[in-house]
Amino acid sequence: MTKILHKLFLTEDQMPQKWFNLRAVMKEQPDPMLHPGTLQPVTEADLAPIFCEELARQELDCTHEYIDIPEQVLEIYKMYRPSSLIRAYDLEKALGTPAKIYFKYEGNNTSGSHKLNSAVPQAYYAKAQGLSGVTTETGAGQWGTALSVACAYFDLSCDVYMVKCSYEQKPFRKAMMNVFGSSVVPSPSTLTEVGRKILAENPDTTGSLGCAISEAVEAAVGSSGSKRYVLGSVLNQVLLHQSIIGLESKLAMEMLGEYPDIVVGCAGGGSNLGGLIAPFVADKIRGVKNPRIVAVEPASCPSLTRGKYAYDYCDTGKVTPLARMYTLGSGFIPAPNHAGGLRYHGMSPVLSKLYHDGYMEAVSYEQTKVFEAAVFFAKHETILPAPESAHAIKGAIDEALKCKETGEEKTILFGLTGTGYFDMVAYENYLSGKMTDYIPTDEDLQKGFDSLPDIPQNKGI
Repeated sequence: MTKILHKLFLTEDQMPQKWFNLRAVMKEQPDPMLHPGTLQPVTEADLAPIFCEELARQELDCTHEYIDIPEQVLEIYKMYRPSSLIRAYDLEKALGTPAKIYFKYEGNNTSGSHKLNSAVPQAYYAKAQGLSGVTTETGAGQWGTALSVACAYFDLSCDVYMVKCSYEQKPFRKAMMNVFGSSVVPSPSTLTEVGRKILAENPDTTGSLGCAISEAVEAAVGSSGSKRYVLGSVLNQVLLHQSIIGLESKLAMEMLGEYPDIVVGCAGGGSNLGGLIAPFVADKIRGVKNPRIVAVEPASCPSLTRGKYAYDYCDTGKVTPLARMYTLGSGFIPAPNHAGGLRYHGMSPVLSKLYHDGYMEAVSYEQTKVFEAAVFFAKHETILPAPESAHAIKGAIDEALKCKETGEEKTILFGLTGTGYFDMVAYENYLSGKMTDYIPTDEDLQKGFDSLPDIPQNKGI
């Protein structure tokens, strides 16, 4: 039998020309987003003051299975796509497993992660609408960096509200965003009304993505129509753009005569996981194949494994539409020692619905175990992974070790979302033994659950 290549790159001509809309094949749709004032399903008109017009259409599109990728977006994609599918031969050998491990590597671009896949089209649509710029939030900094790159290309201003603890932990992420012309401030800040309110209530807060989203939305709405808000995860439009990851993965594996028995992805808001699994979970829904889909999240921010399936605000300031999702409550803030990313309080409504309906599993890990897996992987595959990616690595390693116990030769695919070069403080803390684990108690989580909206749709939760 011919040995499979270590790396497989599709050609530019083989790169998908359309995004895949997973919602179009779901047997039951996720519950609609609700207007925070009327509690009625949101319309494009409701979203227009916040999102670009085309992105608002994509957000609410549940019928079109495929959506054309604009030509200019494709041309930019070709600067760094298709990305490689890699067979982790050395990792397999080190684990002594009969499993075949593949990973889709999204870190080979300037931004260092998969986030550019959605940043480019969002910036494109903003420019096409004649806007002067966009506002956004960022946690670990990957999304902010990607959007900065995309906005520089389209000559748009980019105002980034970065979660305070990440802003302090990763100064070079801020510097990189500044290189591409973005304005970056720690969130919560004194620049917005919601930021000032949060600081007044909790002056020592380390911030959260929910806080940063509130500030970015306020800034966009207050721009007199010249800017719109864009988001790097959670939303349907983002999962749509990220579907290119899964489409490329499936085609590459087909060319190798492979199909994954298990697909593993890290889970924060759902951007990479949703993109990676899209065509595979579609096969599962249609009854064509039956892969196991495994979401891996941090034990310190366990929205799927310990959250509630409820309508909740997507931000701490409670100005965004309400989404039904697995959530820890919009007021939840991860512990200050949390260094692994994936810190959002909720999960994508699409992924939440898939998990609720049994199409997907979820596990959580403490961050020291995640970084242990990251270092092990780096030593054997010579790629330093982002902490977010390391959650998927840990999940894939555990699945491979199960195969070692049973002797099964299963095929595992996981998503390597990006590089960890801006996460060296976290790696240093792990290697020096300073990193600690924190798992919220039920009492800790209840504080977040107490912030869930008291609306009829949440009765009995």
